[in-house]
Amino acid sequence: MSTTVQNVSIGKKPSPVTLTDGAASKVAELLAQEDVDGLALRVAVRPGGCSGFSYEMFFDADVADDDVVREFGQVRVVVDPTSADLLKGSTLDYSDGLNDAGFHVTNPNASRTCGCGSSFS
Repeated sequence: MSTTVQNVSIGKKPSPVTLTDGAASKVAELLAQEDVDGLALRVAVRPGGCSGFSYEMFFDADVADDDVVREFGQVRVVVDPTSADLLKGSTLDYSDGLNDAGFHVTNPNASRTCGCGSSFS
């Protein structure tokens, strides 16, 4: 079972997504490889995928005034307000085992998920 990294609130809203230790460590590693100052992990929900919505994650240097920003160790996570509502209470984990390696979102708001695990409704 993964543990979650202590998050630091920047703003008043609760964190829409929490990173486990494994996810925070892997994101920090990937950010270090980018070698660009000021990058954050942007987690978003977009229309699409086989179940209605899909998760999107990428490094972003642009932060809007209404974005929800949280820090997990050395990792800054940015979520737009619309995605924050759909992600509320979610956990981002990372696994590097033989099966199901990669990032995985556990979202309590998802009533249905697809077989690939990257879209939900």
